[in-house]
Amino acid sequence: MEWIADTSVGAWLRERLDDAHATMHGVVPHGFPAYARVFHPAIVRSLPDRPVPAPAEWESMPEAEQQRLREQFVDEPATWAETAAAFGTTMHPFAQWRRIVRTPDDEDWRTRISPDGREFSAPVEGELGAGMLSAIAGHLVAHTSTPDAGFAAVWEGYGGLLGFFGEAPSRAFLTFTDDPNHQAMLNRSTHDPFNNVFRKPTWQDGILSREISEGPRLSLPDRDHVLFSAPPRTFADPGWVLQVPWRDRPAEEHGFPPAALSPSLLWPEDRSWVMVSEIDFDSTIVAGPDALIHEICADDRLEAMQIPEGTDLTWDADQVNR
Repeated sequence: MEWIADTSVGAWLRERLDDAHATMHGVVPHGFPAYARVFHPAIVRSLPDRPVPAPAEWESMPEAEQQRLREQFVDEPATWAETAAAFGTTMHPFAQWRRIVRTPDDEDWRTRISPDGREFSAPVEGELGAGMLSAIAGHLVAHTSTPDAGFAAVWEGYGGLLGFFGEAPSRAFLTFTDDPNHQAMLNRSTHDPFNNVFRKPTWQDGILSREISEGPRLSLPDRDHVLFSAPPRTFADPGWVLQVPWRDRPAEEHGFPPAALSPSLLWPEDRSWVMVSEIDFDSTIVAGPDALIHEICADDRLEAMQIPEGTDLTWDADQVNR
């Protein structure tokens, strides 16, 4: 995979997008035979012998009891259908998370406790896990004449992805040190107003090189992306994380496991389909031929449903669970 400075290869996407976000076509191209909505999994937390404490109960609990419960927490992935069953709501293609978990408009929808005492945390927005992406890509490569030629775009706004001119590193771990005195000195320096008066902005490294960080972007409505050549077949391997140029190698040097963002957009050279993981969506949309969409929706490794062109995926679009 290589960075692409000539972003004209993505111009066709802009031509098929709406300027407004009244429907999914603010980010998902028009004009494909069929569309699938792949729901990102939630996380459900439970305790073996009691309900998960509500925030108010947790705050009033002795610290020793809090620690005991933390050691007993069990966190597992949960589908939207499982979540709907727990809250007595209905799963359907146009479901919205805040309605599935029965959230009043003035309350936080990200973490909700179900009637049976389990705590459900909202799906991650804008990103697919490595295994989930490889499951989708296994279907994608079977429905293109160019499985070894394609493109991936990553939203430029992810923290730490790009370098920039500034007074502090874009990546917090770059200042990590085992010497507490050294770290304290850095902290004091950062907050010293006299020191800051004379400090000039310097280049702060990100995951990607300075050339890429300062280079052209694939500009779509309200979003700019870094563009790469990317064989779709690569993502069918669960180890795709180790192959992408935006892999977080500096983090690995500091003892973190291999990690990489999933692409915000992925499409083959023949444009037979496109996969969109919009950063504000808690589901990924695949647009392509009917056979591809049917396969994705039938895959029991995924929770996916077919949706029509023109679908509204805004937060208040769920008319069933109101």
